[in-house]
Order: sequence, then structure tokens, then C-alpha cells
Amino acid sequence: MDNNTWQLQEAKNKFSSPVEKAQKKGPQIVMKHGRKAVVVLLFDHYEKIVRPKTAIVTFFRKSPLTEINLKLTRNKDMPRNIEL
Repeated sequence: MDNNTWQLQEAKNKFSSPVEKAQKKGPQIVMKHGRKAVVVLLFDHYEKIVRPKTAIVTFFRKSPLTEINLKLTRNKDMPRNIEL
């Protein structure tokens, strides 16, 4: 096995070891039934992966649709009658 790969049973029995190795040497792969199942990685690295690249407000401000003058109006008619 690679130095950063763990069998599931071993990772369960020695959970602090893959965590410590992830902190010192990078992501640790856990195998289940011979296949890559999960990765143990630093929380900071996880946050970088899932964090949006830009804030939602910035995203909308940079949209090419900001130049379009939309007139949005709501239909104020009463909803249709439904027999129950």
C-alpha cells in the first residue's frame, strides 16, 4: 500500500494515525473492499474546495445581465377557483 493509503479496518482501529498523517503529510486515502472510499484531509483544505470562488453579491454585480433593464411585475389577479 502507498504511504498515504489505509484499509478501512486499519483506519478505524488507528483513526488518530490517518488524522495525524493528514496534518503532517497531506490527504490520506481510505480503501473499502479494495476501492478508494474516502479521504482524510485538513479542514482548511476542505473549506478551500467547497468555498465559492466569489461572494454571491460580487457574482451578481459582475453578471452581464446587470445592464438589462428588466421591469418585473407581479400578477395580482386572484388565483383560480378549485373545487375540493
